Amino acid sequence: RSIVANIRFEEHTKLDIIQRRRVAVIGYGSQGHAHALNLRDNGVDVCIGLRANSRSATKASLAGFDVLSVSDAAQRADVIVLLAPDTAQPAIYREHIAPHLSAGKMLLFAHGFNIRYGTIETPNDVDVALVAPKSPGHRVRETFLEGGGVPCLLAVHHDASGEADAVALSYAAAIGSGRAGVLTTTFAEETETDLFGEQAVLCGGVSELIKAGFDTLVDAGYQPEIAYFECLHELKLIVDLIYRGGLRYMRYSVSDTAEYGDYESGPRVIDERVRERMRDLLDEIRDGSFAKKWIAESEAGCPGFESRRAQERELPLESVGNGLRQMMTFIDPVTVVPQG
Repeated sequence: RSIVANIRFEEHTKLDIIQRRRVAVIGYGSQGHAHALNLRDNGVDVCIGLRANSRSATKASLAGFDVLSVSDAAQRADVIVLLAPDTAQPAIYREHIAPHLSAGKMLLFAHGFNIRYGTIETPNDVDVALVAPKSPGHRVRETFLEGGGVPCLLAVHHDASGEADAVALSYAAAIGSGRAGVLTTTFAEETETDLFGEQAVLCGGVSELIKAGFDTLVDAGYQPEIAYFECLHELKLIVDLIYRGGLRYMRYSVSDTAEYGDYESGPRVIDERVRERMRDLLDEIRDGSFAKKWIAESEAGCPGFESRRAQERELPLESVGNGLRQMMTFIDPVTVVPQG
């Protein structure tokens, strides 16, 4: 395979670059467990760094990892991978990681949020890079076990050693992303596009579109169960088609009536007013307004966030869907239990 648009694959690096280094994965959640397990399967020396009383400690121990305090893990490692939640990272960094950084070490992120918005400042003699798989952590692990991988983004913020890119690329290959492609970017581009995608399309946009469609049908007198199937359940079928072959394959696969409705009605729902609001969202991401708002909410204990989370759990869409999914055992339904 040739290198196209700064996309590199596992044949463009060597695993022994990361295999010669001791890696500490800080956090054992969605991304942390996947990175750690994939790295270990590829012969990398990995330990897990967790804060006291972490609920993940037992899980990491049962998986066979050495579980250390964050400070001890940072002191031991050559590559420190900070995979805690964005808003928790600055305090973890200041208290437990920064005192143990020294020349030749690398601080690695899977999201550029704290470097982009300046809530973490790093010393000049340390490499700072980013390897961001474009997938939730469980898919990083699942695709790895299936013999594949998920694409990822790679960025170098500071190259003190002259080897930051090579080490990060080797790390990306070791978690399986070299099989799918590693795209070179910057911390700013990764952060801004990631936040925009989540808010405007993948999470915020899709969630609101599903809820609006469901409510429109139910308010018009249609059965909630049918509204659920039409506006949520079938979404996976459409997304799978798009995932495999883009919009063209989806439109090829659906009926002519559905394709005509796509062209005729889609622009009426997602019109210029929606596009303008998308541009507003992007402006707020780029100028730091969103980050400041989220950081302030977190520092206040997340009262608004938790209130909205509780409200969303009680939506009729959710209760209808939960009942229907329990009858469709072949989809391996999952029920999320709130943690208090």
